[in-house]
Amino acid sequence: MPTDLPYAADAEVSLAPEELAVSRAYIAVLRGQYEKELGQGYVSVQTKFNYSWGLVKSQRRDHQVEGVQLLLEIYRAEASRRRECLYYLALGHYKMGNLEDARKFNALLLSKEPTNMQAQSLAQLIDNSTARDGYIGMGIAGGAAVMGALLLAGLLRRNRN
Repeated sequence: MPTDLPYAADAEVSLAPEELAVSRAYIAVLRGQYEKELGQGYVSVQTKFNYSWGLVKSQRRDHQVEGVQLLLEIYRAEASRRRECLYYLALGHYKMGNLEDARKFNALLLSKEPTNMQAQSLAQLIDNSTARDGYIGMGIAGGAAVMGALLLAGLLRRNRN
């Protein structure tokens, strides 16, 4: 099934300075539209979605958090937008390092669309990050165990003398 969703690997690519400036300007435009509609008492689903996606794409964590919160609001209120929201929620959580939440939302999407290439790509990135985090954790635990053993050996040696 063809889809217009972006690939997850794009989330890991840093923006060039000129792209970053465009991204900031883009978010400012989206924020302006969102705040204008908010001031009028009604924000359209499309405006909220566009703004939330712009925030999730940002490099700033506070933007990503706000984007994910807005996407959750849309997901809960708009059944017709759930498919898109699932992917962007998974991607947003992945970018923030919330791998379990990313996995949960992505698994929901894959249960509905098992052949979705973007969701499959994101699943691979999530699995790789989880494995990397596990290796880092094992390295830290191993280093702590070695340090503990050295300290214990030093104390035992000291007590013998």
